[in-house]
Amino acid sequence: MKRWTKQMTRIAGLITVGALVAACGAGGRPSSGSSSDTAAAEVGITKDTVTVGATFPLTGVAAPGYSEIPTGAQAYFDYVNANGGVNGRKIKYIVRDDGYNPTTTSEVTNELVLKDQVFAMLGALGTPTHSAVVDFLNSEKVPDLFVSSGSIQWGNDPKAKPYTFGWQPDYEIEGKIIGQWVAKNMPDAKVGLFLQDDDLGVDSEKGVRRYIDKQIVKVAKYTSGNTDVAPQIAALKASGADLVLGFNVPAYTALSQLVAMKLNYKPKWFYANIGSDPELIGSLLSKFSEGAVGKVNPLDGVLTTEYIPGVDATDNAWVQLWQKVWDKHGKDGHLTNYRIYGMSEAYAFVQALQAAGKNPTRKGIVDAVEKMGNDAGPPLAPFRYSADSHLGISGMRVVQLKGLVADPLTPVLVTDLGAAPIKEDDSAAKDGPPASGIPEVKPAG
Repeated sequence: MKRWTKQMTRIAGLITVGALVAACGAGGRPSSGSSSDTAAAEVGITKDTVTVGATFPLTGVAAPGYSEIPTGAQAYFDYVNANGGVNGRKIKYIVRDDGYNPTTTSEVTNELVLKDQVFAMLGALGTPTHSAVVDFLNSEKVPDLFVSSGSIQWGNDPKAKPYTFGWQPDYEIEGKIIGQWVAKNMPDAKVGLFLQDDDLGVDSEKGVRRYIDKQIVKVAKYTSGNTDVAPQIAALKASGADLVLGFNVPAYTALSQLVAMKLNYKPKWFYANIGSDPELIGSLLSKFSEGAVGKVNPLDGVLTTEYIPGVDATDNAWVQLWQKVWDKHGKDGHLTNYRIYGMSEAYAFVQALQAAGKNPTRKGIVDAVEKMGNDAGPPLAPFRYSADSHLGISGMRVVQLKGLVADPLTPVLVTDLGAAPIKEDDSAAKDGPPASGIPEVKPAG
């Protein structure tokens, strides 16, 4: 036990609070220019460029995985710029490192808005980090597009946050889809919940309980930053839970697997999408175990969900496009699921920028995103965007990981918050990228 305590202490040195929560003047008006320069009327727009900003953990213990997202977005923007940009403007993408610290997020976001004078924020990562700046961005009327987090707060109240939009499916609808699948396919399972004690856990549990409330025998919650999850996993084992639903970020997926191995606890595992990337989990598990686990894939056979095609789908037209883009414009490393995530957000931004017209405005791009609900794109399900909802992708499918490959167990399932039913949806099944790899121009209105 002393050896185990020392090992967890070493792990604590590898992880901070920020690393453990997944899945981030009045806007600095430019000086007036020539009346012929129509771009001078809007922040972050010139006749040649559109400047957007983002905050990510580029360094520190939160960097693995998450720092790859902006490299994917940058590669896609480089691809678009190499093909003429959008309406003749190149996209300038400025990424600031916040180390996944909300205080730092506030500082660097202020720099992006007031010093760099970005036209919009794009894909800023994290619930606790982005919560620190969302009110500021809305007060400055900065489009706050496609937040990289599944918290419902980015889209469930557009009147309070009119400039902010989510992107990925929110945690509540993922919980609903997982809960329904368990109810139909494992009705006799004794279910344990392994939850992060914040919006991720709260929203996910709310969704799950709509379908399997009576099957849940134990709820074990951990606090971000406390890396000793042995009590939680031991409690799940003692409860007799033979199916554990984990709604947590990658570090805690790896920790839960490591502790379960130590305790010889072998339930069926079902992890939320945010914490189920097998390549990253394998790397983290090897690090946390100090190499003792070796190259074993801890997620082989695990259940999870997916809402965009991943690197394993090599025959998918979108993945083929991302591979082409990465081969030509990627800087270091190989194409990963995190880089695909970044490219997918960047593609959606180009769609919105085109729809905002030849002389886009901040208000104009917000209006354009609200009309993107049925636009073709890489997500497996449509967006939910409208004037009444700024929530993102409407659904996903349940998959089982076989090695590094996701084997679909369901069609794409879509739903919304609360009592909205879960339905099958194949509307995106035939969506493929245009031959150019760049969205077709779709004027606003």
